[in-house]
Amino acid sequence: MTHLSSSGRRRGFLRRAVLASAVLGLALAGAGVARAEDDAAAIVKAMSDYVASQKALSITFDTAIEVVTPQIQKIRFTSSGSLDLDRPNRIHARRTGGYADVEAVSDGKTFTVLGRNVGRYAQFPVEGATIADIVSALRQGGAELPAADLISGDAFGALMGGVIEAHHIGRGVIDGVECEHLAFRTIDTDIQLWVEVGPKPIPRQLVITSKGVAAAPEYTLRIKNWNASPNFAADAFTFTPPAGAQKVDFAALGAIDEVPPGAIMGEAK
Repeated sequence: MTHLSSSGRRRGFLRRAVLASAVLGLALAGAGVARAEDDAAAIVKAMSDYVASQKALSITFDTAIEVVTPQIQKIRFTSSGSLDLDRPNRIHARRTGGYADVEAVSDGKTFTVLGRNVGRYAQFPVEGATIADIVSALRQGGAELPAADLISGDAFGALMGGVIEAHHIGRGVIDGVECEHLAFRTIDTDIQLWVEVGPKPIPRQLVITSKGVAAAPEYTLRIKNWNASPNFAADAFTFTPPAGAQKVDFAALGAIDEVPPGAIMGEAK
């Protein structure tokens, strides 16, 4: 058996990647592109309708976000979490990583974001609001709800808005589950989505690649467990401030991002 050096293995990997890219490029340039775009849109619509039809959900997930340094080195930060949802607007989400421990709770009247790692929480009213309204309000404040685009009620609109090109790549497997593999392009991002095959088109993985930053960093969300028949505890959507936690304005929450404070970002293209 021939033993390759690490540099030799890297060169072999790069050659295989280049060859695979060329083959895939030829496939996507073929006569089936229009049909692939139609297939991709239909799969996303079926997934969107299925998720919106679920009144209650309980999911667990892993996330990864890449930072590109000025030296064009990619650094990946990871976290895991869970999300309980009871439509129209009750939510309990938790995300824990190496640099933040964040909890978000809506009892249908008040939405709370708690930074356990910083000992501070902020609140705003949500009575009469929908999940989409809450997602929008959070984004205006510079925060994000896990899997927001997938669970807001209109995943099709959230994912397909601004899409200039769509492809149904074929089949793939995520955590042992066979999925439809889709790819979309917008001006600023490339999006890949894996949707479970069969009567329950559950989103299993979402990858968003930023084309506006050097080296094209990625954000990945992988859904591990999906329970459409959860049995929530009576206090599942009740927020009780931890001892010593300080209530502050939303802008004063501080370090609750997946990326640690002071991380040096790469330059925009």
